[in-house]
Amino acid sequence: MKQPIVIAIDGTSASGKSTNAKLVAKALGYVYVDTGAMYRTLAWYCLQKRVDLHDDNAVAALCRKWKTKLECVEKNGLRAVHLLVDGYFPEKEIRTSETTAAVALVAQVKKVRVWMKRVQRDCIQFGNLVMEGRDIGTNIFPETEFKFFLDAKLEERSARRAADGVQENLAERDRRDSSRATSPLMVALGAKVINNSHMTSEQTSGLLIAEIQKRLAEKK
Repeated sequence: MKQPIVIAIDGTSASGKSTNAKLVAKALGYVYVDTGAMYRTLAWYCLQKRVDLHDDNAVAALCRKWKTKLECVEKNGLRAVHLLVDGYFPEKEIRTSETTAAVALVAQVKKVRVWMKRVQRDCIQFGNLVMEGRDIGTNIFPETEFKFFLDAKLEERSARRAADGVQENLAERDRRDSSRATSPLMVALGAKVINNSHMTSEQTSGLLIAEIQKRLAEKK
């Protein structure tokens, strides 16, 4: 049986990973996976259960015990994987400022990242994927031939966050993501780096799609 294709899109915060991954997935008819949403879901759940986010063992223990399930849903022509908790996907709750502040602490816990890797690799059950995050090409699917890394100038990324009504210290987030001991944010071996500081989403996704189609044609 032919192995599903995984398009790995990594990058810094507010580099356009989500927007472009969705555009690419929709254009190719692939399933979209937002791995950041999975970490956000755990962060939200930790807040619900009043777990001390600075206690790595407590966060890891909750991650071991929570009842989750992967589900593939279709909305507006886009198929996407959701991580359900007790049968529920907290779509709005994981985007609050409180959850945003908590997610970096949860994401640096080693046992959490081990759990997430297993679950994220399980997404392959839904077929060809466009998966976005911070360690897809380096850790989750290092074997894929389709690796991309999106970036933009800090000022541009901060402006994008502000336009979305989100206040976040991106310089500090970058530092945390790049310096954590487990699966730090870095450019994967063989990844195509795209700096989209002065590009629209359509231009960025167009570049990605053209490169993917070129590589797919070469594989035939």
